[in-house]
Amino acid sequence: MPEVDQRSWPAALTRFVGAAPVTFGWLTVLLMTTVAQHVLPRWHLIVVLRNDSTNLHHLASDPLRVLATSLLWLDGYRWWWLYLLVFCVFLAPAERWLGSLRFVIAGLIAHVVATYLSEGYLYWQIQEAMVSPRYLNARDIGVSYAVAGIIGILTYAIALPWRWLYLLGALGVFAGTVAVHPTFTSVGHLVALLTGLALYPMTRRRRRTAA
Repeated sequence: MPEVDQRSWPAALTRFVGAAPVTFGWLTVLLMTTVAQHVLPRWHLIVVLRNDSTNLHHLASDPLRVLATSLLWLDGYRWWWLYLLVFCVFLAPAERWLGSLRFVIAGLIAHVVATYLSEGYLYWQIQEAMVSPRYLNARDIGVSYAVAGIIGILTYAIALPWRWLYLLGALGVFAGTVAVHPTFTSVGHLVALLTGLALYPMTRRRRRTAA
């Protein structure tokens, strides 16, 4: 029976991480800010997260700062392990496929578009007295809009007919969440997914090169 080369596992892990430097660099930053959420006093943490939130007030007064800083936090320090799985399954393959630059651009576009449209939906809800005006300062942080956008664009990396199953599954999850809980956050996730799907032109050159 042939012996298993134990050195192959570290080498494979190194190659996997090295092929997606942005994904795992970002994940490392999220680990650090997650640890900070454990360490900071609760009142201090609330202030920090509120200051970095992409709510309506901050988008009107300091949009560039909060659009950037909101990508450095997870909304809840218990979620890092789930994002480790999501980053490995979706984001790392997407970065290897698109290349780091296109990966970053796609994620940022989805993040910005989904943030503004979801907050626009929230503003409409406030104007229609469907939710309280206190939501002008609602906490809205996290990486999930960018992640949803990458999940969307990754559709085009999957071979047919599995691409359709993947797409139906993704649409089912995000649209189903809006149907059950039509909050501005769930709307933002669906918008981000659709934005990722709309970025198909970014994949065309990559697809020709791969061919």
